[in-house]
Parts: sequence; structure tokens; C-alpha cells
Amino acid sequence: MLDWNRTVLLCKSYTLSDNIVTWGLIVQNCDCILTFVPMKKNYLEKNKPEHLIKDAKLLVVNYPKVPLTVDCVIFGFEENKLKVLVIKSDLEYYKEHYSLLGDIVNDNEELDDAAYRILKERTGMNDVFLDQVRAFSHPNRHPGGRVITVAYCSLLNINHHQLKIHDNDLNWHSLSDLTEMAFDHKEIVDQCYAWLQKRIQEHPLGFNLLPVKFSLRELQNLYEAILAVSLDRRNFRKKFASMDLLIDIDEMEQDVPHRPGKLYKFNFEKYEKSKRKWIGIDF
Repeated sequence: MLDWNRTVLLCKSYTLSDNIVTWGLIVQNCDCILTFVPMKKNYLEKNKPEHLIKDAKLLVVNYPKVPLTVDCVIFGFEENKLKVLVIKSDLEYYKEHYSLLGDIVNDNEELDDAAYRILKERTGMNDVFLDQVRAFSHPNRHPGGRVITVAYCSLLNINHHQLKIHDNDLNWHSLSDLTEMAFDHKEIVDQCYAWLQKRIQEHPLGFNLLPVKFSLRELQNLYEAILAVSLDRRNFRKKFASMDLLIDIDEMEQDVPHRPGKLYKFNFEKYEKSKRKWIGIDF
């Protein structure tokens, strides 16, 4: 047994010749000889002070109070143009500025539930799929104080989804016309647009924006509008032909101001079976 009265130092750590670190005591005996005495492995675990927090509610009460909101970026395709659904800001600081569809997340609400609730309350639409993109947390993004927002995004065919509410000048605006917006909403739109451009090359989202029967011209117009690039006609058609996901339905366009083209359908069934092998569309 150690004579604790003669213990002169409690070592924080001790490194042996083989580089193993352990805990121990340096003890002085009657002959003034110092000796290192390793402690049992579980000694400190049994005797260390208790630091566990017992009151979780008290802990959360002391957290900083930062509001959490959701903003919905709804992209729409119409007449070969990419548009965004925006609304006039109701904050005097941003009078006459457009903003995204957003609101506070309730205390008892999941983020996804909040996004769908806000979209329905602002537009009346309840048949739109939303993807969570990312959070925006700059301390000065809101003039009233720190507010963290989470952006949700969707891409739809405007002709397939009717706005049932038009409060605060809610309407579709061309993406290229939105140069200045309330808060940091222009940055959010730009980030979501970049996300959408990447997404549409990784997944065949664009086919949901086209008629059931479509021409390759319509398909190319869609991708050019979303990617904001001019694509070579021959290479574009070769790319989709190589994927073997288009069904030639042996019909031609009717009543068009240009040379009628063949009509196709997208083979969703074949895509579902082979999507694990899908590597995207690299233009």
C-alpha cells in the first residue's frame, strides 16, 4: 500500500520506452528515492468528478435564441424560359423588393413539414415536391437580427400547377430579370439555381416538364434554358440516343412553324430498372 503522505506528485501522464502513455504517481519512500507507481486503468474512471449534465431543459433554455425559417425556391418552366415564383416583401425595409416564399418554423414542426405548409399557405399548391438544398446562416442576412434559414427547391411545369393565391403580387418572374431581391434571397436563388443545374444532369428531371409526347427540339430547348448554354444539335441528339431511354412513337409534330420533327416518350420504366447504372448527362 502506498504511503500517501509521502507522495510528492500526481503525474498527468507517463510515457514508457515503448511509447505507451499511462497515468501514475511519483512516490517518495523513506530513503528519499522517487518511484513511479502506475495506477490501475479504471482508477480514474471510478474516481473522476461527475461532469454529466442532468437537466437537459435548463441547458437548452440557456442556448442563444436564433429564429429558424424556411424559404422555398420554386423554379418553373414555361415557353422555353426558366422562371422563379416570388412575392413582394411585406417588410418596409425592403419595400417594392421581391422575396422568396418563406416563414418561421414552428417549435413543434419538422423542417420538411414547415416547407410544405409555407408553400401551401402562400400559393395554395399542395402537389409540389420539395428538395432541401442547404442552410444560409450569415449573421447579418436579416436586418432585424440573426435568422438562419433553410432553402427548399422545386422544378415544375407552370402550366401543370395553378396558383390559387396571389397575395402580395405573387407571380412568376423570369430568372434573368431578378437582379435585386430582399434579404439575401438573390444569393439563395443563385445557389439553388446552381444546385438545379447539377441536379438536372444527374437525374432526368426535365422530362417531367415536357408533354407526354415531345420532340427532340423541345427537349433540347428545355436543357438549354435550364443550363443557360447553347448545345450542339447533333451531339445533343447523339447523347440521348446512346442512353436508349427515348421511345420513338412513330408520330410527327403537328401545326408547328418549322419542319415537323419526330415525337418521343421517355421510358420511365426502363430508367427505374437501370437508374443504379445511371451516370448522368454530361454536356
